[in-house]
Amino acid sequence: MTATTADVWLPFPAEEIDGLPDGPNYLFWNGGPDFPADPADCAYYVVPYMQGPEVAQRPLASMTSVQVVQTLSAGIDHVEPGLGLLRAGVRLCNAKGVHEASTAELTLALILASLRGIPGFVRGQDKEEWRSGFYPALADKSVLIVGYGSIGSAIEDRLAPFECARVARVARSARTTARGPVHTLDDLPALLPEADVVILSTPLNPSTQGLVGADFLAAMPDGALLVNVARGGVVDTKALLAELESGRLRAALDVTDPEPLPQGHPLWHAPNVLITPHVGGSTSAFEPRAKRLLAAQLTRFAAGEPVRNVVITTG
Repeated sequence: MTATTADVWLPFPAEEIDGLPDGPNYLFWNGGPDFPADPADCAYYVVPYMQGPEVAQRPLASMTSVQVVQTLSAGIDHVEPGLGLLRAGVRLCNAKGVHEASTAELTLALILASLRGIPGFVRGQDKEEWRSGFYPALADKSVLIVGYGSIGSAIEDRLAPFECARVARVARSARTTARGPVHTLDDLPALLPEADVVILSTPLNPSTQGLVGADFLAAMPDGALLVNVARGGVVDTKALLAELESGRLRAALDVTDPEPLPQGHPLWHAPNVLITPHVGGSTSAFEPRAKRLLAAQLTRFAAGEPVRNVVITTG
């Protein structure tokens, strides 16, 4: 089986994707109970978007010929546990370039809505109450971005016009960018006390699981805002609840642990929290960018060229 004759599983009908190369046998599967063909014949598997880890990993054990597993998300934590089912040499690619704009937009929306009291205004409108007063501005605030990859960089692009006093950056590895230095996680104890707004945009992996625990939160200054557009598991929910219920910190969360957040969970009604239901990438910008990514990746695959966005190669 060659790349030009291989089965390719897509979560969109092939006729809806402009620029797909001729040759591969394109099959539509978006997580339904029945596979579109024998998984053993699949060479390029595009994981259904936002269908959860059970769906993402379901065909992997039978994909004995797969060469590339492509997510349509920036994170890979819903797929990574199943990689041990695959043979050596399979490339796992993420969707770098697809979600930066939408996730950065939501990040700014969450910051501004939280600081300027928008949830309270909406509740006031429902009750026909005029809730005037003074509210915090983003201008003159110090911001810390934890997870300075392509999404973290896109967030800083959108922070630039808001006259922040300072933007600090943290990633796995230290480096220098055109905007300034990127620190490591080891520098967090020194950076957190200076941060009025802490933005989480880091992948979920063993080094970031539960990263934002009691010590991390305690290091944040009184009144600071925690914004999570990463993964719920980056934050210790119990520790965050304690800080919210004390009134010391505020939070704006697009992701939670557990997720979906079940009815009756105390986080729903904790003070000073704004919750959105994991919609950072779920906008009108997603589909055209995802389709352009797939056309470009599959053109390279069919031509025998290296695919891009490889984050793991199974061994």
